[in-house]
Amino acid sequence: MSGADTDRWEKVCQVGDIPDKGALGVEVDGVPVALVRTGQEVFALHDVCSHAEVRLSEGEVYDHTLECWLHGSCFDLRSGKPTGPPATKPVNVYRVKIDGDDVYVSLSKE
Repeated sequence: MSGADTDRWEKVCQVGDIPDKGALGVEVDGVPVALVRTGQEVFALHDVCSHAEVRLSEGEVYDHTLECWLHGSCFDLRSGKPTGPPATKPVNVYRVKIDGDDVYVSLSKE
């Protein structure tokens, strides 16, 4: 059975609920997820900074990067990898699909 057969997608919001160049914090099966929209793309990352346990969805977004508001750790929206200190560990990224105006997130591993 392929991964596509076992994917579990959860509707989390509408595209318009996510601020352009901003983030929205949601929960998927009890997991905090930060949704980020840059133009037509929507990304989903674990909504807890790997350096300090604060919500990344409260941070700033620029150039495919989400910056933690507390200490300035930066994370790549596509990979979850830190692009600036003090964070050294990545955050999980999750798959997103858009159906009309509905945004769905899957916590399944690719």
